[in-house]
Amino acid sequence: MASSRLFNNIGRIGIGIALAGGIVNSMLYNVDGGHRAVIFDRFQGVKPIVIGEGTHFMIPWLHRPIIFDIRTRPRSIPSITGTKDLQTINITLRILYRPQAEVLPKIFTNLGLDYEERVLPSITNEVLKSVVAQFDAIELITQRTLISQRVSELLTERAAQFGLLLDDISITHLSFGPEFTSAVELKQVAQQDAEKQRFLVEKAEQSRQANVIAAEGDARAADLIGKALGEAGDGLIELRRIEAAEDIAGQLSKSRNIVYLPHGPQMLLNISGAAQ
Repeated sequence: MASSRLFNNIGRIGIGIALAGGIVNSMLYNVDGGHRAVIFDRFQGVKPIVIGEGTHFMIPWLHRPIIFDIRTRPRSIPSITGTKDLQTINITLRILYRPQAEVLPKIFTNLGLDYEERVLPSITNEVLKSVVAQFDAIELITQRTLISQRVSELLTERAAQFGLLLDDISITHLSFGPEFTSAVELKQVAQQDAEKQRFLVEKAEQSRQANVIAAEGDARAADLIGKALGEAGDGLIELRRIEAAEDIAGQLSKSRNIVYLPHGPQMLLNISGAAQ
């Protein structure tokens, strides 16, 4: 009997300890590093205080902790918008965002736990459409840094109205519609054709100038020859004839096809004389 009573007492004590441990455990909750908690009270609603990292007490049925991750997270948001010259573009922004810890109760009350899904896509499309509409399609390429800066400024300002902090904003993708791509290709072909025609015109102009210079040289040479003939008479002609005969004779003497060379240095002179 005594032993049975002892075991019964031990069992009751164990049950009591287990119940007490369960109650105590239900009164504790943990907030991990990089997180914050907001307390929902069944009678008062969302409390305006933000709970930091660590282990905290709560009333099990009355209170419910809502845990928020306040670490920086990436989000890519695609958007289709139009430019100033009515070209359609596809643009994607990469955003590093995090909630402001001090306004977590307001974020939970107004937006809920999926606040980024409710806020980021809408304000990103709004800002992109307003900024891109101020530039032509070509300016999106040549002034990409300026456009990214304006988008970053406006988007940071809009996100702050919802309690979000944007640590970095960058344009990761930018593409144009097929109409603009075709227009760019046609423009490139036209520029290449224009360069080719310009080259042909310059080449023709250089050829013309070369012909003019050659004609002027021939006229100058003819003028000098005329003056020389006027001063030297037939002696200049005889000198050129002798030089030509010597040159031909020298070339014939070096040729392997010549088997017989007529004797006498006056061969061509005699022929010319006979022709006269």
